[in-house]
Amino acid sequence: MLIKLKQAILVKRYKRFLADVLIDGALQTIYIPNTGAMTNCGSKGDIIWYSCSANTKRKYQYTWELSERNGLICVNTARANEFVAGALRKGEIESLKGYEVKSEVKYGDSRIDFMLSRGDEKCFVEVKSCTLLKNGQGYFPDAVTLRGQKHLIELMKIVKEGHRAVLLFAILHSGIDSVQAAREIDPKYADLLDEAVKAGVEVITFKANLTSCFLFE
Repeated sequence: MLIKLKQAILVKRYKRFLADVLIDGALQTIYIPNTGAMTNCGSKGDIIWYSCSANTKRKYQYTWELSERNGLICVNTARANEFVAGALRKGEIESLKGYEVKSEVKYGDSRIDFMLSRGDEKCFVEVKSCTLLKNGQGYFPDAVTLRGQKHLIELMKIVKEGHRAVLLFAILHSGIDSVQAAREIDPKYADLLDEAVKAGVEVITFKANLTSCFLFE
């Protein structure tokens, strides 16, 4: 099902989860489902796209979904798992085809985004959304991520216990084609990622086709 979007003009982001926008010339406050810095994902005057909730109990009915800045960017990080789940179930990610898919599986002290199973084989997949574009290159993370560091440690444990472990960067920016660790932003994460790769954690990317996921009204 396509997600219907409407257009607005960004005024400012504040309090991390809120932004003021102009909708038909009127100032409105909308919700932003993104805990990151959203670096290079929107500046005053940019076109953004928002969805409308049918839940009348919500304080903010509108949700910021996409930005138009050096490409099309999905700033709603919850969409990453939705897009990846669809791709996994349709067999669109070549190295992860042929598995049964289960979402949100507890492992150790964390919850892993997906567990793929095929007979006795198990493959655990952790998804990270990538929207940071600098000088033509995609980077993750856009802010220090203690949670991301913890997930890398969990993925290394999974490999040590004899299972397949995958870190999947979901590219949510039309201008990004590859992803590197943002060492200048989070050197600890970058070091752990190097360690994880040496330990056998697989790193792959999946680029979402944003124009096919949304209906622009």
